[in-house]
Amino acid sequence: MGRVKRYFSNEFSRQKWSLEHDDASQFYISSLQSSRSAVPLLLIRLIIFIGCIGILLASTILTGLSWVHFGYWPVYLTHWGLVFITVTSGFAFYVSVIAVAQGSIDSSLGLPWYVKAYWLSYNSTVPIALFITVFYWILLATGEEEYAINPVLDVFIHAINSVLMLILVLVSQHPSNILHVYQPIAVTLVYLVFSIIYYFAGGTNPFGGHFIYPPLDWAKPGPTTGVVFGCAFVLIVLHLCVVVISLCRDWFSKRYIRDNRTVSIHP
Repeated sequence: MGRVKRYFSNEFSRQKWSLEHDDASQFYISSLQSSRSAVPLLLIRLIIFIGCIGILLASTILTGLSWVHFGYWPVYLTHWGLVFITVTSGFAFYVSVIAVAQGSIDSSLGLPWYVKAYWLSYNSTVPIALFITVFYWILLATGEEEYAINPVLDVFIHAINSVLMLILVLVSQHPSNILHVYQPIAVTLVYLVFSIIYYFAGGTNPFGGHFIYPPLDWAKPGPTTGVVFGCAFVLIVLHLCVVVISLCRDWFSKRYIRDNRTVSIHP
């Protein structure tokens, strides 16, 4: 109980609101390695980055070739999510490139901007990717409108997106803080405001409806507000799930993999 109490006392300290961390090496050394080389994580992140780029390109190209006017592509949270996972994996790869090129990343004066940018995008993107998967397969895939322009692409943008982000979590070593929940909430609030503006500006979906998603129909403000609060609750739960996954990852890594006596930063 003492360890649990110390954990929560530390997690809810003022410092945990910020994007500061004492050990910058945790942002470029994998939890699945016993050495301190930055190369293994760089290679994994490169594969994830390429995968995210491939899904994003496939989505834009296939949408452009389908019956759906490409102008509708930017209005969907799913497609925002594809941009988010690409940006996040790109920042992750960039952090690893800098670590390999320099031999290490100095955080004596605080984390560099690009590490903070990666951490912020990671904190926001992972739970949002999971939320998109849950939201789609529970509320939209069984609805009357057919949102899938291609069944294979449908799986990639609504399932593989989360798989890639979960892999990013499992191979990383940096923490996921409970108090960072405000970051994915802030990003989704931006989309919520966009959906309201889109509705009052007369925007429609490809089926002619005056809403982006049926559950997000602002012509019915009461039920839609209830859906928004429900989605916020789910997003918070998913963020906490990421925190728990990170804790389990760190426990497994410390117990079975990591060798703290290894000091070389190079392969």
